[in-house]
Amino acid sequence: MVDREAGPPSLPDDWPAKPELSLSLNGMGCFDCDLASGLLHLDRVALEILDLRADEYDGTRDMVLERLPPGERTRLNDVVGEAINGGGESYGAYFRVRRRNGTMRWTHSQGSVHRDGAGHPRRLIGIVRDATQELADSMARLELDEERRRRTSVVEGATAALAHARTVQDVIDALKESDGLEHLGASSMVMGLLDSGRIHLVAEGPEGSFVPGTRITRVDEEYPMSEVIRTLAPRFIDSEEDFAVSYPGLWPHISHLGITSAAYLPLIAQGRPIGAIGLLYGDKTGFTTEDRNLLVALVSGIAQSLQRAVLFEQEHDLAEGLQQAMLPRRIPAVAGGEIAVRYRSARLGRDIGGDWYDVIPLPGGRVGAVIGDVQGHDTDAAVVMGQLRIVLRAYAAEGHTPATVMARASVFLHELDTDRFATCIYAEADLATGVIRMVRAGHVDPMIRDSDGSCRRLPAEGGLPLGLSAEFGRLDYPVNTVELDPGQMLVLYTDGLVEMPGADLDEGMQKLSGMIADGPRDPQELADQLCAAVDEWGGVDDVAVLLMRRRGAYAGRTGGRLQQHVGQNEPEELSSARHMVRAAVRAWGAQDRSDDIELVADELMTNALTHTDGDAIVTVRVLSRVERRLRLEVEDWSSALPRIRDAGETGVSGRGLVLVDVLSDEWGVESRGSGKCVWAEFVISPRVEPEDSPDSLAERYG
Repeated sequence: MVDREAGPPSLPDDWPAKPELSLSLNGMGCFDCDLASGLLHLDRVALEILDLRADEYDGTRDMVLERLPPGERTRLNDVVGEAINGGGESYGAYFRVRRRNGTMRWTHSQGSVHRDGAGHPRRLIGIVRDATQELADSMARLELDEERRRRTSVVEGATAALAHARTVQDVIDALKESDGLEHLGASSMVMGLLDSGRIHLVAEGPEGSFVPGTRITRVDEEYPMSEVIRTLAPRFIDSEEDFAVSYPGLWPHISHLGITSAAYLPLIAQGRPIGAIGLLYGDKTGFTTEDRNLLVALVSGIAQSLQRAVLFEQEHDLAEGLQQAMLPRRIPAVAGGEIAVRYRSARLGRDIGGDWYDVIPLPGGRVGAVIGDVQGHDTDAAVVMGQLRIVLRAYAAEGHTPATVMARASVFLHELDTDRFATCIYAEADLATGVIRMVRAGHVDPMIRDSDGSCRRLPAEGGLPLGLSAEFGRLDYPVNTVELDPGQMLVLYTDGLVEMPGADLDEGMQKLSGMIADGPRDPQELADQLCAAVDEWGGVDDVAVLLMRRRGAYAGRTGGRLQQHVGQNEPEELSSARHMVRAAVRAWGAQDRSDDIELVADELMTNALTHTDGDAIVTVRVLSRVERRLRLEVEDWSSALPRIRDAGETGVSGRGLVLVDVLSDEWGVESRGSGKCVWAEFVISPRVEPEDSPDSLAERYG
């Protein structure tokens, strides 16, 4: 059997190694310093590290300290002195030693303090070593860590900036303004969005770099953005030569820009490409692994932000289109005045408000002006707004008074079974006379701009908002009568124009008053300026504005207005009405049309009394417009509309409206609430001295 017992291992004669050998092999020298005498023993390695020769070294600490620059000497003495005098047992210090050739060497010294039985320091025993490589490696690590922190900071900074981007332009601005391009070393950026197989350029790169024909390109073309979208892989162009060879069709157009390298990366969101981005460099060649990883990480965040921005714009455009479709497409011309309207939507994604305006033509050259705001900022608010605008227009066109229009609209909104309410102002204006009858339902007060430019708030007594007044049974809306002088402007608006960040409503209204007073005289220009001001201070609510200015050219008033009630089976009242018409014709210089006017008046009064079951009201007035006209109105309480019919050769009736049509210059029928008004107008001669004054006629027939 084999003896499995093993003997002791064979070891070298110098095992274990002496401490001096271990230290020297690891580049460490030893020293021993007697503090009382100042003698300092250095071994061979220590002398080499301090660049001293044995034949010249005098064995003193002072000679070693002379090799240190003054600052380093002071610092080392302070460290050692603190350990000795402070009761410490050891110290460690990095310091620089001047070598024979004048260069500096980083050195590290570590020593222990030996004390006697009484605790007095006697000796310093330790090691000294060359620390040049150690500190170089440490500095490299610090620089690497700093570079990593910088790159992380770039990604974090760009991501934070992109988090606030709502539109595609916001994304582009965020990348440029967050210094992300500068920190990445890129001089400029190009970006394209993919839509139906085509790439739409949205950021063009450096100034003067646009290449004709590249605003919209196909995915199958030989361009770097097309390539990365096709392959879904980044393309790093390391040099000018690489660019020229890879894209010979593009490079000649941009070679003058000083581009030395470029990185093109696909923008991928939810697994599909939405575009591409290109970063252009003017002083860089080649991309390290760190560079590539950083760009890929950064582009991932850009793609997500771009996708949100594209969806935001699509949804906002859809919502804004819905809002605009519910507003009136055309504003009618108004005799005697100018009207300007504006709607500005808040940039809040698909959320839109219920702000609206409307201008409604009314009989007799009058106009109804509406401004309102349905509670809420969503599609439901916009839908309610559209319904409310339609019913307000319908009630006003039927001829109801402003108070009735507002009350019926409130009932309608309440019966919609919605939790929304609305504030509103309805103003019925006759800009020929300047008279405005206004009703306010919980809305902000309007303003008046005087002809001298000053602006003042117009306090108007009002009622509850629409919907709430019906719910609480408070449908009585007071009517405010205002007279607009030539050159004055009525300003109607929603609260988005006076709700300013950091200010209360009164401050907002004061600021608005100042903007109106300092603004242009023209209503269209003023409306544009008001909306621009909202954009400047960052208004977050929708804004609707309606400006109505009375022109000075239409300052003339009506020549007079006479009215007579005619009851059923009241021949005296019918006779009195005929006398009133005849007197008005004579007083207002219309004798050349007297026969036509009196015959038409007789026909209209007879029709009203014959074909309806109620009384009639006859009104005669003169309209002072481009040409003077006498207007005859006969109002009854029947909603049945008259019509021209063929009476035949032997018919007794049916010729009345034919006569009205032939004898008058213009005639028509208007709804008046629960009834109607048949009217006729006659062009009359320029004004002459009347035989009776309008006041005397009013006293006689009023």
